[in-house]
Amino acid sequence: MESSDEDEPAGASSQSDQHMTTTSRHHFGNARDSGDAFSITIIETRQSMKEDYGLFVWPCSVVLAEYVWQQRSRFLGASVVELGAGTSLPGLVAAKLGSDVTLTDNAVRLEVLGLTWGMWDAAVFNLKPKIILGADVLYDTNAFDDLFATVTFLLQNTLGSVFITTYHNRSGHHLIEFLMVKWGLKCVKLLDGFSFMPSDKASGLSGSIQLAEIVLNCEPVK
Repeated sequence: MESSDEDEPAGASSQSDQHMTTTSRHHFGNARDSGDAFSITIIETRQSMKEDYGLFVWPCSVVLAEYVWQQRSRFLGASVVELGAGTSLPGLVAAKLGSDVTLTDNAVRLEVLGLTWGMWDAAVFNLKPKIILGADVLYDTNAFDDLFATVTFLLQNTLGSVFITTYHNRSGHHLIEFLMVKWGLKCVKLLDGFSFMPSDKASGLSGSIQLAEIVLNCEPVK
């Protein structure tokens, strides 16, 4: 993965008997109108015998990355943790915008931190993010409880922090609502993921994607 301010063609690929590698290019801002514009290149790999879902830039990641760009004033100087980072596009955008970013993936050690949802070690206790990002982390219902336990712990570590996530409607919104209540969370913003996407980016995506901002529910129990 690398970031660059120069334009290069997207979609170049090479293929062998074992795997196919594709380079995808993601642009943020308009270089003609803003000196803050940049692009990020992601190298994606598909193995012929075994798929590794973390090696792709999925639509939810593209939508969340665009939202981070559009909300860039919130990310300047903010402490950010991306859960289930995979190719890390949203986290990389946040870093380009001036955030202090920690990238994590579930049970996989990256350059920064390996984090298994629902398990606590010394590194987790040191995380105090203002913003938690998660693109398509709500895909395996068996992992939902561990994910929400981790999100709740991280939100409790920093007053006024928020979890921003994008997910497909296949995730089961009623189950998500149940878990938010169980873990003392509430949704303060729910958007159609395509409602804020530029048309040129939206045209290359499919599915029904929602974006939610989730915080601790500090209302007293009645």
